[in-house]
Amino acid sequence: MNPPDRFATDLPPLDPAIAAAVRQRWDAKTKPLGSLGQLEALALQVAQIQGREAPAIGSTHVFVFAADHGAARAGVSAYPQDVTWQMVMNFLAGGAAISVLARELGCSLSVVDAGVNHDFEPAPGLVDAKIAHGTASYLEAAAMSAGQCRAALAAGRALALESPADCLLLGEMGIGNTASASLLMHHLTGVALAECVGPGTGLDAAGVARKLELLERASRRHGLGRGDADALAVLATFGGFEIAMLAGCLIGAAQARKVVLVDGFIVGAAALVACRLAPGLERHLVFAHRSAEPAHRRLLAELGARPLLQLDMRLGEGSGAAVALPLLRLSLSLLANMATFESAQVSRAS
Repeated sequence: MNPPDRFATDLPPLDPAIAAAVRQRWDAKTKPLGSLGQLEALALQVAQIQGREAPAIGSTHVFVFAADHGAARAGVSAYPQDVTWQMVMNFLAGGAAISVLARELGCSLSVVDAGVNHDFEPAPGLVDAKIAHGTASYLEAAAMSAGQCRAALAAGRALALESPADCLLLGEMGIGNTASASLLMHHLTGVALAECVGPGTGLDAAGVARKLELLERASRRHGLGRGDADALAVLATFGGFEIAMLAGCLIGAAQARKVVLVDGFIVGAAALVACRLAPGLERHLVFAHRSAEPAHRRLLAELGARPLLQLDMRLGEGSGAAVALPLLRLSLSLLANMATFESAQVSRAS
């Protein structure tokens, strides 16, 4: 793929008139004002994303982006790198959590090989978008070149734009990607690295301490800014191919007025990158849940995001996004189908 000279980040405007119209619709329903709480805000947000007063979701698709990280070989994860490609096979065979959830919810599912260190045979549901067989180790050099970074962003954006689905659920798989997400968060927000690093796939206290020491070394090596660092430079230095494709997909989904459910900490880090590249993007994103990864709470706060759920999940794969999908569907059904005081001939509060 030949990356464009400029990665397109323009977003459609959110019309305040649509928001006002949806508020009037909610206020006319047979209920006390605001009594459906966050469900009302959710339907209003979807209406603005879609640019219509009667929001609706038809087809829904799950994208799980998978890639390997060179730094994983240094021990930033509790699991060996081979787990990435093995889990891709599990997704395709229908045995992973997101596979089960997608079936139960009636969602189609694709696994995107963004840069797994394995050669897959063609298979139904597998999208070959491989940039390389994993990134370089950011402990030694930049994880990817500027060209690779832009190619990954463009590939993710293209997948969103080309998808016929109204709603996208985004997940990831990549041994070592919580470490990458921690570095992205640290350099793009200025939050202390110790507050951005957690157990990931299950490191014990000693493992977390070793992970933090490795990431501090990587951070010092590259000498990037903190808080106001260039998002593309930070992404190329520390990001995985799956995180870059996720960032591009988030932007593409917003440009196509698709509703997108953001999963946990790693997809949240991709959203942070995407929001730096496309200011205002956070208003186009629905944040599904707050993960048990300790830094996720702070990351959501940095994005001004209010997640729909808190279930102590930390699996990834898009599982939290899938669990939140019924709430999205219910909020739109309530807006569409509840009676009004007038139609039901119910007296309003005095």
